[in-house]
Amino acid sequence: MVEETAHLIDQVLNEIDVVLHKVDVRQIDQTTKLITKNKRIFVLGSGRSGFAAKGFAMRLMHIGYQVYVVGETITPSIQKNDLLVVVSGSGETRTVLDLAKMAHDKGVRMIAITSNVKSSLAKLADGLLQVPGTTKNGDGINSIQLLSTLFDQSAQIVMDILCLKLSMHDEISDEEAKSKHSNIE
Repeated sequence: MVEETAHLIDQVLNEIDVVLHKVDVRQIDQTTKLITKNKRIFVLGSGRSGFAAKGFAMRLMHIGYQVYVVGETITPSIQKNDLLVVVSGSGETRTVLDLAKMAHDKGVRMIAITSNVKSSLAKLADGLLQVPGTTKNGDGINSIQLLSTLFDQSAQIVMDILCLKLSMHDEISDEEAKSKHSNIE
């Protein structure tokens, strides 16, 4: 039993390693350039991809960005000069795609984080960051894990790398980020 669990851990780590090494670092650098402090940033995703997007929003807030999660009650209206970061493994999740199209029609700049570069979402985006983990539609690298787990895990790590790069660029220390962390938990 212990050996089987250890083997599963090794397999999952190997899958994540394969995906991360297939991410085009130029796309990470290009995406980083689109995220600036002079723009409001909105994040959007559904299900587990939505949870990963919320984690990304929280990290952006910690390093000093004005960021909102689409669908939350305190989220203001999105405007032409804002940036929308959309996380969807398949790039075809209907609810996410409908909202992304609405933002696109308003002239909002958009970054798509997806496994499927031929998706409807990818075609709307100004910036594309492909994370080729398996999705619910079977896109990306095969996985022993269920549904889109490999995409969600890998996308979370890639978004954490984006935040790390932004914090280094902005010279934000860990102490400075901690000062923005919740203090009533």
